[in-house]
Amino acid sequence: MATCSYFGNMTSTGIRELKDNLSKYVRRIEAGERIAVTAHGRVVAELGPPPKGTRAGRRSQYEKLVAAGIVRLPLESGDPLAGWPTLRLSAGTAAQLIDADRGEA
Repeated sequence: MATCSYFGNMTSTGIRELKDNLSKYVRRIEAGERIAVTAHGRVVAELGPPPKGTRAGRRSQYEKLVAAGIVRLPLESGDPLAGWPTLRLSAGTAAQLIDADRGEA
């Protein structure tokens, strides 16, 4: 068991160690810890408790996409749009703005 730099302070463990001590790791996950699983020194999975407020079998569409591997969770926390400039648009509907942009207004 080691600390995995890929996921910050997350604990990492190899597949064999996980298999040999599965009950211990399940208890740690139940307590809220996340664990990276490695194979040949490469992170292949991340184990953690289910999201709060969800019940087994009642996942949101987003959670289903993540579980299916269609959507990946972000590697960094925070707002990805935090540094983007704020756009100031003139008042009006989208159709009016498009017409004005095309010179049709």
